[in-house]
Amino acid sequence: MSYKANLDNINIVLVEPQIPENIGSVARAMNNMGLTGLIVVNPKNCELSRVLKTATGSSIDIVEQMEVFGDLLEALGRFQYVVGTTARIGALRPALTRPRELAQQLISISQNNLVALVFGPEDRGLSNAELRYCHTIATIPTARFASLNLAQAVMIFCYEIFMASRETEPETIPRMANKFELEGMYEHLKQVLTKIGFIDPQNPEHWMLNIRRFLSRTPLRARDVRIIRGICRQIDWYTGQIEKKKR
Repeated sequence: MSYKANLDNINIVLVEPQIPENIGSVARAMNNMGLTGLIVVNPKNCELSRVLKTATGSSIDIVEQMEVFGDLLEALGRFQYVVGTTARIGALRPALTRPRELAQQLISISQNNLVALVFGPEDRGLSNAELRYCHTIATIPTARFASLNLAQAVMIFCYEIFMASRETEPETIPRMANKFELEGMYEHLKQVLTKIGFIDPQNPEHWMLNIRRFLSRTPLRARDVRIIRGICRQIDWYTGQIEKKKR
């Protein structure tokens, strides 16, 4: 049995695109590969007449239905799995996957979860702060010059997702926690771990980055998030009791 990714559950997210024609070209690339969900976050220029110059044919429907948000976290709130894309890698942003491997992973994930593929601005890509919202980071291997045109990068990912299939039905992954649930959990963890001295209060985000990577290795369900937050509440209560005894 051939089993493909659920394209209806996979969305392309463009963060601060600067060139309207690139938005239209992205819509055309998505349309070629069967994806329809386009989200734009804080576009620098979204002049519709210029967008439609490159969004030809039925890809105009994608432009007409695209969602526009002013904030990335707000845009990602309903998604259970978020993929950040980058051409720049290093200690703080390891390339954890590539388009082809990612496409295979999304076969199972996309059956019951909303997936966002996030692309940064044309001139600088996603920042470290924006990448921290992502479950994994993907990069496109190149021979020399790593930077790709925005629509080219989107097309490569969309193509691999479209082509991804397998002969036997994969394991079904249940609904995972969305970004609002996860960010609430991470904020709770940061407060509690700072309180008990596990992380340095002078630079908590540096320590939280490792915790985010650790917890992102296994997709967390909503009930997993509730368990972790329950542990945090118990730690809060216990440390509060100790503080009362010291008074």
